[in-house]
Amino acid sequence: MKTEEMMVELKDVKKHFYIRKNQTLKAVDGVSFSIKKGEMFGLVGESGCGKSTLGRTILRLYEPTEGFITFKDQIVHQANAQQKKELDRSMQMIFQDPYASLNPRSMVMDIIAEGLDVHRHLRGKERKERVWELLETVGLSKEHANRYPHEFSGGQRQRIGIARALALQPEFIVADEPISALDVSIQAQVVNLLQKLQREHGLTFLFIAHDLSMVRHISDRIGVMYLGKLVELTTSEQLYKKPLHPYTEALLSAIPIPDPDLEDKRKPILLKGEIPSPISPPSGCVFRTRCPKAMEKCAMMVPEMKEYEPGHYAACHLYDEKSNWDHDEVAMTRE
Repeated sequence: MKTEEMMVELKDVKKHFYIRKNQTLKAVDGVSFSIKKGEMFGLVGESGCGKSTLGRTILRLYEPTEGFITFKDQIVHQANAQQKKELDRSMQMIFQDPYASLNPRSMVMDIIAEGLDVHRHLRGKERKERVWELLETVGLSKEHANRYPHEFSGGQRQRIGIARALALQPEFIVADEPISALDVSIQAQVVNLLQKLQREHGLTFLFIAHDLSMVRHISDRIGVMYLGKLVELTTSEQLYKKPLHPYTEALLSAIPIPDPDLEDKRKPILLKGEIPSPISPPSGCVFRTRCPKAMEKCAMMVPEMKEYEPGHYAACHLYDEKSNWDHDEVAMTRE
């Protein structure tokens, strides 16, 4: 059950990769937000915006270049050896590719039990029964334990990955685009399974995806990323009802409407140009080179993330001096 207690907090987190002399790829560039205990927090954006890098940085697969990440008031990247073991048990990940993330030479029994072998030292019958229990939890049977990953469908392999993530009874799970590699018919099954596990086990999720329609269905709050920066953050309902950032508006306009008549009348927002390189991002607002509402100010100043309505944050100069929220009244020029 979701509470007001904070499970994970990020403060100005940056993850830069040094390519060569005088060249730095800014994959994550100053991201701050918090995830409440029991919450399903959605993180969306185009491919290459830094979503997966941020998720891996939270779990210590990458060291942050700057900033702080705390898990239950403990700074993750300042943990000692014993604290790191405890964090490994409490924080797990479901990977995007359900086949590449499973060792093709290992049977399902050993894949799921790997964490148990390291942290719980289970042996014999106790080990088998725990794996069988996990398989049944994700909708598989104990007969599947003695098979190899190539003997399963994509949806079944992702269920195995979920069972592995649950093995150590974690409190927080990063689901890195867990449905993007699956058939549409299977995606809903996996999403429903994650929601069921969240309710039954009180799990907290960071759900990373680029499919906004699915994120809307599953998430309590949603953060929108563009080129390494968080540009908007609010509840799922508010984001779809009243998006503030032009990038969010463009993403939402691309979601198909199931009514053919309404779909024909709709005018999606088409963003011109390519996504800038994170090695050499634009000055000021990183979205300005593709923004149909860009102003001169956007090239000179980096917009701050501000709360414009209760619980609704955005990083956009359009609203710096605006209080009535009427987009059409803002003086704008095309870039």
